[in-house]
Amino acid sequence: MSNLQNNLLELKKFQENAIIRIQTLGQFNLWRDNDKVDSKQWGRDKTVQLLQYLISNRHRHALHKESIMEHLWEEGDDRDFKVALHGVNKVLEPNRPSRTDPSYIIRQGVTYQLDLDKIWIDVEALEKYIIIGNEAFGNDMKTSKEAYKSALALYQGVYLPNRIFEDWSSEEREKIQILVLGAYVILAEILLHENPLESIRLAQCAIAIDKTWEDAYRLQMQAYLIKGNRPQAIKAYQKCADVLDQEYGIDPLPSTKKVLQEIESM
Repeated sequence: MSNLQNNLLELKKFQENAIIRIQTLGQFNLWRDNDKVDSKQWGRDKTVQLLQYLISNRHRHALHKESIMEHLWEEGDDRDFKVALHGVNKVLEPNRPSRTDPSYIIRQGVTYQLDLDKIWIDVEALEKYIIIGNEAFGNDMKTSKEAYKSALALYQGVYLPNRIFEDWSSEEREKIQILVLGAYVILAEILLHENPLESIRLAQCAIAIDKTWEDAYRLQMQAYLIKGNRPQAIKAYQKCADVLDQEYGIDPLPSTKKVLQEIESM
Protein backbone atom coordinates (compact mmCIF):
# COMPACT_ATOMS: atom_id res chain seq x y z
CA MET A 1 0.00 0.00 0.00
CA SER A 2 1.38 3.42 -0.98
CA ASN A 3 1.88 6.33 1.39
CA LEU A 4 -1.00 8.19 -0.24
CA GLN A 5 -3.32 5.22 0.20
CA ASN A 6 -2.25 5.01 3.85
CA ASN A 7 -2.97 8.71 4.28
CA LEU A 8 -6.40 8.21 2.74
CA LEU A 9 -7.15 5.33 5.08
CA GLU A 10 -5.96 7.28 8.12
CA LEU A 11 -8.23 10.19 7.25
CA LYS A 12 -11.23 7.90 7.02
CA LYS A 13 -10.37 6.22 10.31
CA PHE A 14 -10.05 9.62 11.99
CA GLN A 15 -13.51 10.59 10.77
CA GLU A 16 -14.95 7.36 12.18
CA ASN A 17 -13.13 7.41 15.51
CA ALA A 18 -12.78 11.08 16.49
CA ILE A 19 -14.58 11.93 19.72
CA ILE A 20 -15.32 15.45 18.43
CA ARG A 21 -16.60 15.88 14.87
CA ILE A 22 -17.67 19.22 13.42
CA GLN A 23 -19.69 20.02 10.29
CA THR A 24 -19.32 23.52 8.83
CA LEU A 25 -20.52 22.94 5.26
CA GLY A 26 -24.20 23.55 4.57
CA GLN A 27 -24.90 23.97 8.29
CA PHE A 28 -23.05 23.98 11.59
CA ASN A 29 -23.21 20.88 13.78
CA LEU A 30 -21.02 19.23 16.38
CA TRP A 31 -20.98 15.60 17.50
CA ARG A 32 -19.46 14.46 20.77
CA ASP A 33 -19.04 10.70 21.12
CA ASN A 34 -21.37 10.32 18.11
CA ASP A 35 -24.12 12.30 19.87
CA LYS A 36 -25.20 15.50 18.17
CA VAL A 37 -24.89 18.49 20.49
CA ASP A 38 -28.24 20.22 20.94
CA SER A 39 -28.37 23.96 20.25
CA LYS A 40 -29.43 24.59 23.87
CA GLN A 41 -26.06 23.28 25.10
CA TRP A 42 -24.25 26.17 23.44
CA GLY A 43 -25.98 28.79 25.55
CA ARG A 44 -24.87 32.13 24.09
CA ASP A 45 -24.25 32.73 20.40
CA LYS A 46 -20.83 34.16 21.27
CA THR A 47 -19.79 30.65 22.30
CA VAL A 48 -20.61 29.34 18.82
CA GLN A 49 -18.92 32.35 17.21
CA LEU A 50 -15.69 31.74 19.11
CA LEU A 51 -15.46 28.10 18.05
CA GLN A 52 -16.31 28.98 14.45
CA TYR A 53 -13.64 31.69 14.47
CA LEU A 54 -11.04 29.21 15.75
CA ILE A 55 -12.07 26.80 12.97
CA SER A 56 -11.83 29.52 10.31
CA ASN A 57 -8.35 30.45 11.50
CA ARG A 58 -7.18 26.96 12.43
CA HIS A 59 -3.99 27.20 10.34
CA ARG A 60 -2.87 30.48 11.90
CA HIS A 61 -0.50 29.67 14.72
CA ALA A 62 -1.66 30.76 18.18
CA LEU A 63 -4.43 33.36 17.90
CA HIS A 64 -4.08 36.25 20.34
CA LYS A 65 -7.06 36.88 22.60
CA GLU A 66 -7.19 40.60 21.77
CA SER A 67 -7.17 39.85 18.05
CA ILE A 68 -9.98 37.32 18.45
CA MET A 69 -12.15 39.81 20.37
CA GLU A 70 -11.43 42.57 17.88
CA HIS A 71 -12.60 40.44 14.94
CA LEU A 72 -15.62 38.93 16.65
CA TRP A 73 -17.17 41.58 18.87
CA GLU A 74 -16.95 45.32 18.34
CA GLU A 75 -17.93 46.00 21.93
CA GLY A 76 -16.67 42.78 23.47
CA ASP A 77 -14.58 42.75 26.63
CA ASP A 78 -12.40 40.30 28.50
CA ARG A 79 -15.40 38.89 30.37
CA ASP A 80 -17.20 38.10 27.08
CA PHE A 81 -14.17 36.16 25.91
CA LYS A 82 -13.81 34.21 29.15
CA VAL A 83 -17.51 33.29 29.18
CA ALA A 84 -17.40 32.22 25.50
CA LEU A 85 -14.22 30.20 25.98
CA HIS A 86 -15.68 28.48 29.03
CA GLY A 87 -18.79 27.70 26.96
CA VAL A 88 -16.73 26.15 24.16
CA ASN A 89 -14.74 24.00 26.57
CA LYS A 90 -17.96 22.97 28.34
CA VAL A 91 -19.50 21.81 25.04
CA LEU A 92 -16.35 19.94 24.01
CA GLU A 93 -15.69 18.40 27.43
CA PRO A 94 -18.74 18.58 29.69
CA ASN A 95 -17.20 16.15 32.20
CA ARG A 96 -13.70 17.61 32.37
CA PRO A 97 -12.50 17.81 35.99
CA SER A 98 -12.02 21.33 37.30
CA ARG A 99 -8.50 22.77 37.37
CA THR A 100 -7.38 20.53 34.49
CA ASP A 101 -6.25 21.76 31.10
CA PRO A 102 -8.68 21.51 28.15
CA SER A 103 -7.95 18.69 25.71
CA TYR A 104 -9.11 20.33 22.48
CA ILE A 105 -8.10 23.99 22.74
CA ILE A 106 -4.38 24.66 23.13
CA ARG A 107 -3.57 27.69 25.26
CA GLN A 108 -0.18 29.37 25.37
CA GLY A 109 -0.33 32.46 27.53
CA VAL A 110 -3.00 34.66 25.90
CA THR A 111 -3.05 32.76 22.58
CA TYR A 112 -5.38 29.95 21.58
CA GLN A 113 -5.77 27.39 18.81
CA LEU A 114 -7.60 24.14 18.12
CA ASP A 115 -5.82 20.81 18.44
CA LEU A 116 -6.44 19.48 14.93
CA ASP A 117 -5.00 16.10 15.85
CA LYS A 118 -7.98 15.52 18.14
CA ILE A 119 -10.88 17.32 16.42
CA TRP A 120 -12.29 16.14 13.08
CA ILE A 121 -13.55 19.08 11.00
CA ASP A 122 -15.19 18.58 7.60
CA VAL A 123 -13.33 21.43 5.86
CA GLU A 124 -9.99 20.24 7.20
CA ALA A 125 -10.69 16.69 5.99
CA LEU A 126 -11.93 17.97 2.63
CA GLU A 127 -8.73 19.95 2.15
CA LYS A 128 -6.56 16.93 3.01
CA TYR A 129 -8.51 14.64 0.68
CA ILE A 130 -7.99 17.07 -2.19
CA ILE A 131 -4.26 17.30 -1.44
CA ILE A 132 -4.07 13.49 -1.68
CA GLY A 133 -6.09 13.57 -4.90
CA ASN A 134 -3.75 16.16 -6.40
CA GLU A 135 -0.60 14.27 -5.39
CA ALA A 136 -1.92 10.94 -6.70
CA PHE A 137 -3.19 12.41 -9.99
CA GLY A 138 -1.32 10.99 -12.96
CA ASN A 139 0.49 8.29 -10.98
CA ASP A 140 -2.23 6.53 -9.02
CA MET A 141 -5.57 7.41 -10.58
CA LYS A 142 -7.51 4.97 -8.40
CA THR A 143 -6.34 6.70 -5.22
CA SER A 144 -6.80 10.11 -6.83
CA LYS A 145 -10.37 9.29 -7.81
CA GLU A 146 -11.20 7.94 -4.34
CA ALA A 147 -9.71 10.99 -2.65
CA TYR A 148 -11.69 13.46 -4.77
CA LYS A 149 -14.89 11.48 -4.21
CA SER A 150 -14.28 11.48 -0.45
CA ALA A 151 -13.73 15.25 -0.50
CA LEU A 152 -16.87 15.97 -2.49
CA ALA A 153 -18.95 13.67 -0.28
CA LEU A 154 -18.22 16.10 2.56
CA TYR A 155 -19.43 19.14 0.62
CA GLN A 156 -22.99 19.81 1.81
CA GLY A 157 -23.14 23.49 0.90
CA VAL A 158 -21.54 26.85 1.63
CA TYR A 159 -19.13 27.22 4.56
CA LEU A 160 -20.82 28.46 7.76
CA PRO A 161 -23.95 29.78 6.03
CA ASN A 162 -25.08 31.47 9.27
CA ARG A 163 -21.93 33.64 9.15
CA ILE A 164 -21.99 34.52 5.48
CA PHE A 165 -21.86 38.26 6.20
CA GLU A 166 -19.02 38.04 8.72
CA ASP A 167 -15.66 39.23 7.37
CA TRP A 168 -13.73 36.72 9.48
CA SER A 169 -15.38 33.78 7.70
CA SER A 170 -15.08 35.00 4.10
CA GLU A 171 -11.49 33.92 3.40
CA GLU A 172 -12.14 30.32 4.40
CA ARG A 173 -15.44 30.30 2.48
CA GLU A 174 -13.77 31.49 -0.72
CA LYS A 175 -10.87 29.04 -0.34
CA ILE A 176 -13.19 26.06 0.14
CA GLN A 177 -15.29 27.08 -2.86
CA ILE A 178 -12.22 27.15 -5.12
CA LEU A 179 -11.04 23.77 -3.81
CA VAL A 180 -14.46 22.19 -4.36
CA LEU A 181 -14.84 23.62 -7.85
CA GLY A 182 -11.42 22.26 -8.76
CA ALA A 183 -12.25 18.83 -7.33
CA TYR A 184 -15.50 18.62 -9.28
CA VAL A 185 -13.74 19.48 -12.53
CA ILE A 186 -10.73 17.19 -12.02
CA LEU A 187 -12.92 14.24 -11.05
CA ALA A 188 -15.15 14.94 -14.05
CA GLU A 189 -12.03 14.91 -16.23
CA ILE A 190 -10.85 11.61 -14.73
CA LEU A 191 -14.24 10.02 -15.43
CA LEU A 192 -14.74 11.61 -18.85
CA HIS A 193 -14.25 8.46 -20.95
CA GLU A 194 -15.09 5.93 -18.25
CA ASN A 195 -18.43 7.52 -17.34
CA PRO A 196 -19.31 10.60 -19.42
CA LEU A 197 -22.77 10.95 -17.84
CA GLU A 198 -21.18 11.21 -14.40
CA SER A 199 -18.76 13.80 -15.79
CA ILE A 200 -21.73 15.83 -16.97
CA ARG A 201 -23.32 15.61 -13.52
CA LEU A 202 -20.13 16.63 -11.73
CA ALA A 203 -19.62 19.55 -14.09
CA GLN A 204 -23.19 20.65 -13.42
CA CYS A 205 -22.49 20.58 -9.68
CA ALA A 206 -19.59 22.97 -10.28
CA ILE A 207 -21.79 25.25 -12.40
CA ALA A 208 -24.40 25.28 -9.63
CA ILE A 209 -21.74 26.75 -7.33
CA ASP A 210 -20.29 29.17 -9.89
CA LYS A 211 -22.18 29.59 -13.14
CA THR A 212 -19.13 31.22 -14.78
CA TRP A 213 -16.80 28.23 -14.19
CA GLU A 214 -15.79 27.69 -17.81
CA ASP A 215 -13.86 24.45 -17.27
CA ALA A 216 -17.11 22.77 -16.24
CA TYR A 217 -18.92 23.79 -19.44
CA ARG A 218 -16.00 22.58 -21.55
CA LEU A 219 -16.08 19.18 -19.83
CA GLN A 220 -19.80 18.94 -20.43
CA MET A 221 -19.22 19.63 -24.09
CA GLN A 222 -16.54 16.93 -24.27
CA ALA A 223 -18.75 14.43 -22.44
CA TYR A 224 -21.70 15.07 -24.76
CA LEU A 225 -19.32 14.72 -27.71
CA ILE A 226 -18.21 11.29 -26.42
CA LYS A 227 -21.86 10.31 -26.07
CA GLY A 228 -22.50 11.46 -29.65
CA ASN A 229 -25.03 14.06 -28.49
CA ARG A 230 -24.08 16.95 -30.74
CA PRO A 231 -27.11 19.20 -29.97
CA GLN A 232 -26.52 19.07 -26.21
CA ALA A 233 -22.81 19.76 -26.67
CA ILE A 234 -23.59 22.89 -28.71
CA LYS A 235 -26.20 23.90 -26.14
CA ALA A 236 -23.59 23.65 -23.37
CA TYR A 237 -21.25 25.91 -25.35
CA GLN A 238 -23.99 28.45 -25.98
CA LYS A 239 -24.90 28.51 -22.30
CA CYS A 240 -21.25 29.09 -21.44
CA ALA A 241 -20.92 31.91 -23.98
CA ASP A 242 -24.12 33.60 -22.80
CA VAL A 243 -23.14 33.48 -19.12
CA LEU A 244 -19.62 34.82 -19.74
CA ASP A 245 -21.00 37.61 -21.89
CA GLN A 246 -23.64 38.57 -19.33
CA GLU A 247 -21.32 38.44 -16.33
CA TYR A 248 -18.00 39.68 -17.72
CA GLY A 249 -18.56 40.77 -21.31
CA ILE A 250 -16.01 38.24 -22.59
CA ASP A 251 -15.93 35.29 -25.00
CA PRO A 252 -15.10 31.69 -24.05
CA LEU A 253 -11.43 30.71 -24.02
CA PRO A 254 -9.73 29.38 -27.19
CA SER A 255 -9.66 25.88 -25.64
CA THR A 256 -13.45 25.97 -25.29
CA LYS A 257 -13.89 27.26 -28.82
CA LYS A 258 -11.64 24.44 -30.04
CA VAL A 259 -14.02 21.87 -28.55
CA LEU A 260 -16.89 23.63 -30.33
CA GLN A 261 -15.01 23.29 -33.62
CA GLU A 262 -14.63 19.55 -33.00
CA ILE A 263 -18.37 19.32 -32.36
CA GLU A 264 -19.30 21.28 -35.46
CA SER A 265 -17.04 19.08 -37.60
CA MET A 266 -18.96 15.94 -36.60
